[in-house]
Amino acid sequence: MTDVVWSEQGTTPDDIEAALRRLLARQHAENNDYVPARVLNMIAFVDRQWSGEIANRLGGVGRYNASRLLVLAYEPRRERLDARVAIATERRAPGELGLLRETIVVEIGDRHLDDLLTIADPLVVTDMPTLLWSPHGHPEALDALLPLAQAVLVDSVDEAVWREAIDRACALSREAYVVDLAWLRSTPWRERIAAIFDPPHRRRELGAIAKVAVRHHPASTVAGMLLIGWLAARLQWDVEPLLGHGEALIGKARARRQDVALRLQAAPEQQVRGLAGLSLEVSSGRRLSLDRGPGGLQAHASDRGAERSWTLLGASRGEQGILGEGIRQALLRDPTYVPALEAAQAMLP
Repeated sequence: MTDVVWSEQGTTPDDIEAALRRLLARQHAENNDYVPARVLNMIAFVDRQWSGEIANRLGGVGRYNASRLLVLAYEPRRERLDARVAIATERRAPGELGLLRETIVVEIGDRHLDDLLTIADPLVVTDMPTLLWSPHGHPEALDALLPLAQAVLVDSVDEAVWREAIDRACALSREAYVVDLAWLRSTPWRERIAAIFDPPHRRRELGAIAKVAVRHHPASTVAGMLLIGWLAARLQWDVEPLLGHGEALIGKARARRQDVALRLQAAPEQQVRGLAGLSLEVSSGRRLSLDRGPGGLQAHASDRGAERSWTLLGASRGEQGILGEGIRQALLRDPTYVPALEAAQAMLP
């Protein structure tokens, strides 16, 4: 529930910061059970014309909202710096503390791009981690704001050229902790692959994988590359660049026992971004496949003529769930992403 709002046209970062302090002090004076949430800053650099879309996306992440959200709404021909501050209270049961969350929207133009650091610096809470997000591109703006951030939220499938998306994520990972929504969408797939090989009698088959094929939405080649990169990193395969073959990318990796045939194939029938299917084959001839389907992933196993099919439930969080998980991941550290990303970079054609 939004309790207080302040806005001003033709303002300055210092005036915005001072107004924010006054609003917080007023809220606390009215009710000392209200305290500012102090977990995470988030800076979002967005195109002003699409800021409503971003607001709707962030409105759906629920309890994973940042403690303080700073939106830099960019409009190319804007001359004046306008701002709006809103403080919302999370209502609690009587006697419990009510958390205050702050949203600051600063409207900027071309003339402000050289001063992004000066504008943003006084508006984030010090001694609190900061997540940086630029959902509409603008890599130069993101780079300018990087000194304020400890984590960067990206979505590699949004990049126009998927090869550049992998290189860009690798470069960012050397500057900050990268949370990639393309990686998070594959979490159910990775969890279920790991679970299939978790029984002790199945673990030895990990060293006998001979073929891997991944199908993906035509715009989600990065997701397929990251999934194969994850397998390669975890199983210590040496990968080589993949080669284009029609609508597919093919290649091989060198495992300890044998070569592993790799194939990435676009699935034009897939309606949503992400992975469509995965198949694995071990040297004994046993085959396993996972395919996106109603209610979860449809699994199928074939071993010496014996066939078995079943459904693995709960395979998707939805896009709002993925964004919320991305914000949460800014406070965590996934040690498997960067090795998978580096393996994917090594496979670039």
